[in-house]
Amino acid sequence: MASETMEMNGDADRYKEDGETSRQGYRRRRMSPPLNMNHYANKKSAAESMLDVALLMANASQLKAVLEQGPGFSFYIPLIILISISLILQIIVGVLLIFIVKWNLNDESKHYQLNILENISTSLVFIIVVVNIFITAFGVQRPNTGA
Repeated sequence: MASETMEMNGDADRYKEDGETSRQGYRRRRMSPPLNMNHYANKKSAAESMLDVALLMANASQLKAVLEQGPGFSFYIPLIILISISLILQIIVGVLLIFIVKWNLNDESKHYQLNILENISTSLVFIIVVVNIFITAFGVQRPNTGA
């Protein structure tokens, strides 16, 4: 019966019993082929890498500002430590993302390892965010060069 294979948003199974592909609803909804999960994951990891690079540059700039202020700044040592931790964790996340992008999602033997790497990178990104909140709270100011 046709109603048994229907979902609210279209055909539940794309293949009819006679082997013919049900493509009418598919053409109406989208003109592109189905989502390639490997391609999607690679794009997602690339976007995360770009954000990681942007934060890496911001932290390098903050480190430069703290070093220019010198040891006389009240939070000099804590900021140096926090920024260094953030930079090191960002490099580790960047390396993890490279490994995640290189592995094929369609290989089921890699799913467990990919899941662990994704969880580790997500946890490290959370730690990086918390560390950067503390960096912001301690306040990195540029030194006054004018009179």
